[in-house]
Amino acid sequence: MRILVAGLIGGIVMFIWGVAAHMALGLGEVGFRQPVNENVALAGLQEGLGGRAGVYSLPSLDPKQMNDPAQVRAYSLKAVRSPYAWVIYQPQGTDMTRMGPQIRRQWASDTLAALALAFVMGLAGLGFRRRLAVAAAAAVFAWLGTQWPYWNWYRFPLDFTLAGLAEQLIGWLIAGAAMAWWLGRGECKRAD
Repeated sequence: MRILVAGLIGGIVMFIWGVAAHMALGLGEVGFRQPVNENVALAGLQEGLGGRAGVYSLPSLDPKQMNDPAQVRAYSLKAVRSPYAWVIYQPQGTDMTRMGPQIRRQWASDTLAALALAFVMGLAGLGFRRRLAVAAAAAVFAWLGTQWPYWNWYRFPLDFTLAGLAEQLIGWLIAGAAMAWWLGRGECKRAD
């Protein structure tokens, strides 16, 4: 029961931190830019990508063509001469000002992540500082396993990637402190 409560506390704290990080500090928007001519860009997407929702890397090379040296050479030339884009495309669009479903999913995600972290933090023999170190290590682990590869392979902006580290590390340190405090309540004081 202590782990469940710690996970719920951590999920709430992390969710509140996420709101503050995005709304007050702007960490979630670091690296985002506004298009020079949005209508031209949108029309180009509709014409070039058609009606298939998905993730696109432009310019692209069909993996089936990787064994064709001429296709690979042509792609390589185009890749260094063309702009690069990583596009998440939905032909039907979504009103991003209606955030109800995303807010609920984010709270659920934060809470599930906090429950997993509470399980590890609740292992026997860990005092407050070690539990906090586990929270920091988990945040860095998650960042290295997700956001760093996006920077490395898909050219996400470095400032966006580093802002993600700050958001995750600070958030999980705050949530981790609350969770470590809860998990340590009633335990005998011991040195870390």
